[in-house]
Amino acid sequence: MYDVLMTRLHEFTVVLYAFSVLLYFFDFIHHNRKANRIAFWLLAFVWVSQTVFLFFYMMKTGRFPVLTIFEGLYFYAWVLITLSIVINHLLRVDFIVFFTNILGFTIMTIHTFAPMQYHSHVMAKQLISELLLIHITMAILSYGAFSLSFVFSLLYLLQYDLLKRKKWGTRLIRLADLDKLEKSSYILAIIGVPMLLLSLILGLQWAFLKLPGMPWYDIKIVGSFILLTAYSIYLYLRTVKNLSGKKLAIWNAGSFLIVLINFFLFGQLSSFHLWYS
Repeated sequence: MYDVLMTRLHEFTVVLYAFSVLLYFFDFIHHNRKANRIAFWLLAFVWVSQTVFLFFYMMKTGRFPVLTIFEGLYFYAWVLITLSIVINHLLRVDFIVFFTNILGFTIMTIHTFAPMQYHSHVMAKQLISELLLIHITMAILSYGAFSLSFVFSLLYLLQYDLLKRKKWGTRLIRLADLDKLEKSSYILAIIGVPMLLLSLILGLQWAFLKLPGMPWYDIKIVGSFILLTAYSIYLYLRTVKNLSGKKLAIWNAGSFLIVLINFFLFGQLSSFHLWYS
């Protein structure tokens, strides 16, 4: 009973850490201090939880947890979270904080879902299944965000075309103004990109545990990274190059085509996604 409770607490901590990373990414791209504060307090809760787990583990074993690879991973994740909190509080370097948390989340995921640390084979198998469930859920949620982002870009292009051709009427009035459509599309892309990145981290962890002989050049994996790259370029063009308007909306629409190809075509051609579907 105790082991099950601790496992659930570890899983809950990973989910909170994922939300923290999402909010840090939103702040990193959109310079939203409210998102930064919420992300910081979520991360602080994760740090407290990890510190408590670490303390109880040391009390249970009577030694410092660095003698095995799994203990080392746990302590390494704790160190990264601690450094992230210190950097966020003292230096406020958003770039370093975000990527430190990406690394910390990866290490924590590897440790939490590694079946070798669980004495029960049933528990280890259940953890791997739950890892897959979280991976799929986050991937679908990211696809949902990209889909809505595409819809807003499509409405932007329609509105743009109506205004250019001076087609005044009820259709034009019912559509939101161009700025709102573009901003909505942009915010949804900000939500989708880190969610897809975290989903890929979880998915690769699952594949490493469940399919050790899986080819890393599998079409589904390659397609997912192409998709991540396409939307990352979209955010780069919007935030760094200050590109806006029709060209950006077209890029977003083109990126959504990759979503459809990756979901419907590459999923069927994949050597292992068909296996667990």
